[in-house]
Amino acid sequence: MGVEQAAPPLRIALAGLGTVGVGVIRLLDTNRDLLTARAGRELQVVAVSARDRSKDRGVDLARFAWEDDMTAMAHRDDVDVVVELVGGSDGPALNLARKALQSGKPLVTANKAMIAHHGLALAELAEARDVALKFEAAVAGGIPVVKGLREGTAANAIERIYGILNGTCNYILSKMEETGADFADVLKDAQQLGYAEADPSFDIEGVDAAHKLAILAAIGFGAKLDFDSVRVTGITRVQAADIAQADILGYVIRLIAMADVEEGEGGGATLLQRVRPCLVSKDHPLSRVDGPTNAVVAEGNFSGRLLFQGAGAGDGPTASAVVADLIDIARDEVGAPFSIPVSRLDPLPPTEPGHRLERTYLRFTVADRPGVLAEITAAMRDAGVSIESLIQKGRGDAGAEVLVAMVTHEGPERAVRDALALLEGSDSLTSAPLALPLLPD
Repeated sequence: MGVEQAAPPLRIALAGLGTVGVGVIRLLDTNRDLLTARAGRELQVVAVSARDRSKDRGVDLARFAWEDDMTAMAHRDDVDVVVELVGGSDGPALNLARKALQSGKPLVTANKAMIAHHGLALAELAEARDVALKFEAAVAGGIPVVKGLREGTAANAIERIYGILNGTCNYILSKMEETGADFADVLKDAQQLGYAEADPSFDIEGVDAAHKLAILAAIGFGAKLDFDSVRVTGITRVQAADIAQADILGYVIRLIAMADVEEGEGGGATLLQRVRPCLVSKDHPLSRVDGPTNAVVAEGNFSGRLLFQGAGAGDGPTASAVVADLIDIARDEVGAPFSIPVSRLDPLPPTEPGHRLERTYLRFTVADRPGVLAEITAAMRDAGVSIESLIQKGRGDAGAEVLVAMVTHEGPERAVRDALALLEGSDSLTSAPLALPLLPD
């Protein structure tokens, strides 16, 4: 009887030694025996690259080859797989990704911006070379939602994907809810705690969540990746007063990313992708997702509603997702990056959602004088918007601004847009109105 030969190690080149890159090294060191047993071979870093070679990162880097030019790792004979943790949709990260795949080396990345903008081209390269392109860590940190959609729900037609995809926004909104503080104050607190970047615009304007949604929609619906068609509204205009009014109505406010497919008027399917703050009923599972947590709901035609929830960022959860992809590669699991080959992805045109029925929360900040409320309600009437409830609240001082909040009955989205258009330019409004949809149960 012959002696079974141990499989050779999977030799890894790692570009980017920030918190996630260092987290990957620590995870590989800490769980080495467990990972070897699960992967069927050792996962072994052999080369690393970062901008600053002299920086103390708290791990021993002397055991690895150092490459000042990260693209050189794609051509090393002693490297089996490249891990890109540099970030950025273009530039060095994209150059490394292309070089690795062109050299026939699998690529693992946590770079949602790069995948959202260039994922189809990279997937075509990977498929042409029959190597893996893995990006579990690009969406929702340590939550296995990419694998869940690509594999766990593979038997289902996905009807809708939605959820909370940005921990920074979720922290800010849930903290506003908890403390009653306004947006600017909570943002400053989030920056001090490390939940928000010094320049938080990608997070608070909804772009980060839009990157992730575009990726999930492509996988879930078998659609061509189309980040440019995502409709995006951030949370910067949400006030403490809106949080308080939502609470009175039995809701919380969360930044919700949502995608679904519908049959268009001409018979062809269309894809709606959008990110926007929504009022979420306190009875809905997403209402209980607070702090820097992510959650994704996928609705399959046979599986029903599935909820994926957990830490959406951080060195540990994101490193966990990176290493899970490395285990798949060690097992020689390739598969189409977006579940089906790029050539068979459906180029679904974007949906114009004006006909969609929804209830809407509207907030107006107006001058405290007679006739203002009548002007607003007349615009609602003329646009065909039916008002379910209305709250008028003064700011305390005579002649000061008044907050008018209302919730509409269910009606087409375009009716609310038409009503706000009728009010545009009115000197009764002291600031632009805010419209937030109520998330259906």
